[in-house]
Amino acid sequence: MCGIFGVVGKIDSALAAGCLDTLSHRGPDGHGFWTEPGITLGHRRLSILDLSENGKQPMSDERGRYHITFNGEIYNFLEIRKELAARGYRFRSESDTEVILAAFAEWGEECQNRFNGMWAFAIWDSEEKALFLSRDRFGKKPLFYAHTRPGFAFASEMKALFALLPGVEPNIELVRDTTRLFQYEATSECVIRGISRFPAGNCGWVRNGQLSNRRWWCTLDHLPEVPTRYEEQVERLRELFVDSCRLRMRSDVPIGTALSGGLDSSATISTMAHIARTGTTERQGTDWQHAFVATFPGTPLDESGFARAVTDHLGIKATFIDVDPAQALSGLDRYFWLFEDLYITSPIPFMLTYKEVKSAGISVTLDGHAADELFGGYSFDYLFALEDAGLNVRKALEIVGTFRDAWPVDSPQFGAIPHPLLYWARWHASRRIRGLTRKYAHPVSTDRSHPAWKKMDQLTRRLYISTHQTVLPTLLRNYDRYSMANGVEIRMPFLDHRIACFAFALPWSSKIRDGYSKAIVRDAVARYMPSEIAYRKSKIGFNSPIVDWMKGPLREFLLDTISRRDFGQSALIDATATANAVRHVIESPKARFLDGERAWTLLSPYFWERAVIKGKGIAA
Repeated sequence: MCGIFGVVGKIDSALAAGCLDTLSHRGPDGHGFWTEPGITLGHRRLSILDLSENGKQPMSDERGRYHITFNGEIYNFLEIRKELAARGYRFRSESDTEVILAAFAEWGEECQNRFNGMWAFAIWDSEEKALFLSRDRFGKKPLFYAHTRPGFAFASEMKALFALLPGVEPNIELVRDTTRLFQYEATSECVIRGISRFPAGNCGWVRNGQLSNRRWWCTLDHLPEVPTRYEEQVERLRELFVDSCRLRMRSDVPIGTALSGGLDSSATISTMAHIARTGTTERQGTDWQHAFVATFPGTPLDESGFARAVTDHLGIKATFIDVDPAQALSGLDRYFWLFEDLYITSPIPFMLTYKEVKSAGISVTLDGHAADELFGGYSFDYLFALEDAGLNVRKALEIVGTFRDAWPVDSPQFGAIPHPLLYWARWHASRRIRGLTRKYAHPVSTDRSHPAWKKMDQLTRRLYISTHQTVLPTLLRNYDRYSMANGVEIRMPFLDHRIACFAFALPWSSKIRDGYSKAIVRDAVARYMPSEIAYRKSKIGFNSPIVDWMKGPLREFLLDTISRRDFGQSALIDATATANAVRHVIESPKARFLDGERAWTLLSPYFWERAVIKGKGIAA
């Protein structure tokens, strides 16, 4: 929705304005400051709800005690507003921001448990002279902080804090350690020294320049009782997902969907169509028929045919985006500057997709993220169900067969489709080896002492770690940057906290079932979408066709890159190993997708250093 910034302390107004302006891409529709001695709050606005001046931030409550700068959306704000109005609160705007202020005045920190949404907000209490910070349950909206010369500072992105630091220095140990790319986002550690990440599901107070925070949300504290019959579980998930989409369709501007043609994004837009057919509710957007499909013609990663099947079924038009990486090379430094962090694949297709979304006049999308992590969509996760199957050969072979059927494509880039029996044998052998050496042990849950954790099966434990500590936190960060770099807000119906809690209360057999991954999701939404999409087994995912690009349109650019003097002198990469990895992909006819992914992973710190540390991306 927006970009936020603030300082508890004394800061020059021009310096504060410069810090806030680094977030202009997050809020292209307006900006503002609120100050009193000892505090400055700043806000860049992306107008989604109440487009009038009444929705402008920073915002103060009616009594003038509380003042807020807020990034995100509270989807159930209308229901909360009605409850507060019955208690005597009056509202001047039609925004969810004002509802947060009133809810905080009424319930204090407890208001967080009433919110269904995504957020990072700061509220200054003028009576107590203290700042309250809060971040949503899963960290969908970012929040960083630093202890600086002007005082305690916070912002939606690290770059807004750079001017307040003695210098912008990389956290070299973290940047060079490619094994931690999916692990650091759920920690306080950042790629820039002197900056910390405010944890997801936490809140805290800043008093006398010092932060004390606590965890206000733990998913395991909120697991519901689920029906024992699978059919009833399916019906419950369907009800939850429809309501989640309904809430997230509340908007005063048109909404769209980034459609891949896979199960999750197709389920999202198909459920939106179902809601539109069955009647709208208060503040529900009716202009939703905007699908945007990234295409990669001639590569194994092109899913445009599946996406077209969905839009044809729904009777809506789609915008097909032919992603040409060569046309984006001039903006690569800028992309890395906007992205700020490191990842295993190029930002180009994602940045270009949401750029097209914005160019079409769309500022909000409902996308399909989080279903894989919650319900077992990744093969590297759902093979953990083999531990739950134990010595039941039939169930074990069914799980491995599910893995085989989900193989992306029968392509040299992805290797031959494995035989189920052979893969099962390899899995158990590797499991024994891991148990002996512990060399490849996966991360341990920070909630492993919780009573509910001890009752969970192995697959669900693995998914819990993916959701809270590794894969999903990383992807949430990525898509926040990709979309907000273009002034677009992503809403994620699958990550409604009610659905997440439901998912972790389910047994593994509701997720991997009858030869299908995410079985309960498929059965819940199949009635709204084409059957061939709902029950399609192969999984590709939204990725760059990196091997094809490196051999083709990016070849000369990459060869020139690895021959540059500053490339060889960079302290953030192993220049020799990186150059060899790049040349292997370019020159070897046997190069696979994982080879391209590895080469890009090794290259990324160099591009990041140019753009972020050396500042090449600022003016690009």
